[in-house]
Amino acid sequence: MSEFEKSEWAEAEHANEFMENADIYILERKRLFSILRSFYRYFLMDNELEGPVKVLDLGCGDGALTMELLKEDKQINTTLVDGSLEMLENARKNLKNYEGMIFVHKTFQELLKSKLNDNDSLVDSFNLVVSSLAIHHIHFEEKKSLFQYIYNHLQPGGFFINIETIRAPTDELESWYRVLWSEWISENQEKLNTHKSFQHLPEQYKDNPDNNPDKLEDQLDALKSAGFSQVDCYYKYGIFSIYGGRK
Repeated sequence: MSEFEKSEWAEAEHANEFMENADIYILERKRLFSILRSFYRYFLMDNELEGPVKVLDLGCGDGALTMELLKEDKQINTTLVDGSLEMLENARKNLKNYEGMIFVHKTFQELLKSKLNDNDSLVDSFNLVVSSLAIHHIHFEEKKSLFQYIYNHLQPGGFFINIETIRAPTDELESWYRVLWSEWISENQEKLNTHKSFQHLPEQYKDNPDNNPDKLEDQLDALKSAGFSQVDCYYKYGIFSIYGGRK
């Protein structure tokens, strides 16, 4: 049994709960999405590319990132990859009215293994690679390998942008960031008038063995080592961040 199969993301119930409640407990989720759309408008809209923008959505979940990009550009061609068959099927349903969508059922480890075996699951190259709250599930050495894999699958001038949780540089800051997150959830629940409480999630996140966040600085350094330029953190609120770079 693979590490992914042992994780809670292999369970349909967990996947469905995330899709139903993500806006309630993912800190500033709508702002994170708006920053992604702004990035796309600035760097990829009205470009001089021949044909549609090619997007790779890694750990796509229910296709939320691709749906956000489609608000800006309905012509994009997206390859969506996820290790959860349940999530991938939901993405397929959500995107059924759009052409140019390819769905790949693979974990990150399977993608990297296929590359090592000269049997790469992804034969295309992309103008943009996106990911959201997926890469923190793998260990740092795997992150470094995945960043190199992403770099190798980008066309020259292409971009990688990652919405992700990170680990604070000190335990004290990490503890405060969890309090900050819990406070935001409380305010958001009150604003949305929700009956179910999610204030336990920051502590649950800390104790979940499926989560392997790394320090922001280490991940930015790993991107630079993979060959990326213009590497930076574009947004940060506690442990939630957006970072990326350009090939």
